[in-house]
Amino acid sequence: MRIILAEHFGMCFGVRDAIAQAEELAQQAPFTILGELVHNPIVRERLRAQGVTEGSLDQTGSTSSRVMITAHGASDIKRAMWHERGFRVFDGTCPLVRQAHEQLRRLVSAGYFPVVIGKIGHVEVRGLTEDFPEACVVDLGSDVLKLPRRDRYGVISQTTQPIDRVRALVAAIEQLHPESEVRFVDTVCKPTKDRQSALRKLIDVTEAIVVVGGRDSNNTRQLVETCRAAGRRAFHIERPDELRSEWFDGIGVVGLTAGTSTVRETVDAAFRRLEEIARTLP
Repeated sequence: MRIILAEHFGMCFGVRDAIAQAEELAQQAPFTILGELVHNPIVRERLRAQGVTEGSLDQTGSTSSRVMITAHGASDIKRAMWHERGFRVFDGTCPLVRQAHEQLRRLVSAGYFPVVIGKIGHVEVRGLTEDFPEACVVDLGSDVLKLPRRDRYGVISQTTQPIDRVRALVAAIEQLHPESEVRFVDTVCKPTKDRQSALRKLIDVTEAIVVVGGRDSNNTRQLVETCRAAGRRAFHIERPDELRSEWFDGIGVVGLTAGTSTVRETVDAAFRRLEEIARTLP
């Protein structure tokens, strides 16, 4: 069995920088991360071993006076809430998520009705919309039908959405509201686009694909869904020891990729595990 590693995979700079910031803060004094810093159980275990605790962005209670916003960002309302309660707030928001916030703010200031394409209830999407009570979230085609009629729609996206899916939903809004102006600002981040593009190349040359990443990671799930939509077998794992040799019976070429919150060491270990499995196959 041949193993092909994707051209682009794994941890993006926003996640890497947030983890480095958290580890530096942990060396100074106790602090609490307001949610999951990244959707990766291995990273979270490593931080807990350094004394970092997890709290809730929605509840202003913490075991420490220092708190940190995750890479997914937060609304200005939530930031102010923590500051007003006397906490020292550190910000781990990915710069590209910050850019999405700014683009939505500009659209609203220009008089556009705010629409965010993304996963309803996801922490990043909640952060984007909480400062704009009238904002609508579009996840499925059926959500487009629920949009109130407005003369001008300002559309952005959760940063980890597949760009083709986002454009299809924007087209659906335009088709349903031909009399309205629909202004779309592309806020899907480049690391997500790179990983999706590299995955499509893997799909063309493999029979099955292993995707490494947290089960709660939206961009990792999107990679898995892209594989399956293209008719490829996809195995979503969080840890290398989850891989089973029987999964690969009869498979000649397998691809390996990872979501943007997956550390390189985990991908390398998954590659070595696949090599071990390949040596045992007939």
